[in-house]
Amino acid sequence: MHLLPSDTTVEVRDRAATVAVLPVGSHEQHGAHLPLATDTVIACTIARAVADAHRVQLLPPLTITCSQEHAAWPGTVSISARTLFAVVTDIADSLRRSGVRNLVLVNGHGGNYVLANIVQEAEGMALFPGIGDWTAARESAGVETSADSDMHAGELETSILLHAHPDLVRPGYETGDHLADDRRHMLTLGLAPYTESGVVGRPSLGSARKGEALLASLAQSFGQYLDLLEA
Repeated sequence: MHLLPSDTTVEVRDRAATVAVLPVGSHEQHGAHLPLATDTVIACTIARAVADAHRVQLLPPLTITCSQEHAAWPGTVSISARTLFAVVTDIADSLRRSGVRNLVLVNGHGGNYVLANIVQEAEGMALFPGIGDWTAARESAGVETSADSDMHAGELETSILLHAHPDLVRPGYETGDHLADDRRHMLTLGLAPYTESGVVGRPSLGSARKGEALLASLAQSFGQYLDLLEA
């Protein structure tokens, strides 16, 4: 599965999509068993599943975003929320000038809170997957860990990579579980006080079968967003 779109300008023209899809990831620690690019890989994988199922213009990903809560671990790189805001709005403006009036942000990183504000302020923009989409996908896939407990490098993320990119999953996820449900001061202190490994969740429960079911459910859920934007 290619992470970058390979369309030519002619193919984009002939598809004549009115909705563009922008994967938004991050470059941050995901414990010892998943790569720093995990959120970007997941956002691209979801966006590709969406593009395979629906007529949209697939864009290349934003790979460095707001990961300040992971700054205690080597390799993590961040930009400010105001920079992310500016980049996304510039992309949306550029798309409109080229005739694509709608943009869906496929967010792979929960710390990109500013994306919700961008969508609130804009017309013809949506943020995907939403809480309801993730809930339905978790139920469809049989994910056992709750959304709150499965916060980082846990069952869900490990499952998607085991299905779509198993070569990126390092050994050790089978014994990498760590739960930290009380993270009330994470915005102030970062994630480090709550996990030494960087994992918050149960990656040992991850499976390729669950990852496949998660992606299938999300691709189906996206149809509702397309209907809203194209109405």
